[in-house]
Amino acid sequence: MAIQEYKCPCCGGGVQFNTQVQKMKCPYCDTEFEMDALKQYDADLQTDGNNDMDWDKQENEWEPGETDGMRVYHCESCGGEIIGDETMAATKCPYCDNPVVMMGQFKGDLRPDYIIPFKLDKEAAVKGLKEHLVGKKFLPKVFKTQNHLDEVKGVYVPFWLFDSDAEGGMRYKASLVRSWHEGNYRITETSYFSVYREGKIAFDKVAIDGSSQMPDDLMESVNPFDFKDAVDFQTAYLSGFLADKYDVTSDNTIERANERVRNSIDSTFRKTVEGYTSVVTEGHNIRLHNAKAKYALYPVWVLTTSWNNENYIFAMNGQTGKFVGNLPCDKGLYWKAFAKVAAIAAAVIYGVAWLILR
Repeated sequence: MAIQEYKCPCCGGGVQFNTQVQKMKCPYCDTEFEMDALKQYDADLQTDGNNDMDWDKQENEWEPGETDGMRVYHCESCGGEIIGDETMAATKCPYCDNPVVMMGQFKGDLRPDYIIPFKLDKEAAVKGLKEHLVGKKFLPKVFKTQNHLDEVKGVYVPFWLFDSDAEGGMRYKASLVRSWHEGNYRITETSYFSVYREGKIAFDKVAIDGSSQMPDDLMESVNPFDFKDAVDFQTAYLSGFLADKYDVTSDNTIERANERVRNSIDSTFRKTVEGYTSVVTEGHNIRLHNAKAKYALYPVWVLTTSWNNENYIFAMNGQTGKFVGNLPCDKGLYWKAFAKVAAIAAAVIYGVAWLILR
């Protein structure tokens, strides 16, 4: 006959029944448990990792003749491919600022389901860059006047949109620390708890970019886009703009979408675990229903600047105006500020110590 063995939720050791206290007790950390609590904890452990996070990928094909006026341009420097119309003159790559060459007529690939048209123009993007430089304490002072704005391009960036209803649970290990004085001694007691939360959350248009040339952190930072302005895709919206040719398929973005879903569920459920000193996620089980992935083009102004033999890329949300991008740092100014803060902190610590030791 197989004997059920339970693990201590606090230290992981084998828990045994203690005849003196008539409870399950861990011989390693001396924590006591009611049998029903251990059974529930063991049941929760059995559900960890029972995830069902598959997506139904709905793929559309291009209509005959729809891509006749579209051309593919290739950057031999970074390998990026963009789509423009047949009247587009010589241009530069929006990612690395090197010349691109026309490869031929665009064909193949999937047809976007939706597109959010540009609402902000090129002038707004240039203004956004100027405003982005304001108030940056560690930005080299000469950068504002010496950096050269090489290119400003309106680019439709490919995004995979994930919709789903999610249900499942998250299991947390929580601790509660209590301290008090007894005579000359300070006693600290730490209690551990296994906390389980379960519920349902609907996810709508979780956007994952489908371009390897566009830095993921840049594209995730320029989000969110408001889907209320999205319309059914038509090639006419591409006139006068570039469109990034997706090179990351929906299959290759599913794990990132699942990670976003898991993190959102964890964050939402964790907010309900209150009153503890610490809370650590230990396990999860998530199931998706009506999970669908669709393809959309979102508007982004891409600005490339050069300074001190370095290239800098910025992005502005072509719908909302949100502006993002990394800037150079004046290390001299940074370390001066750091030294000043450190000196103040040291003075405060010295003053507190002096008052205590008086």
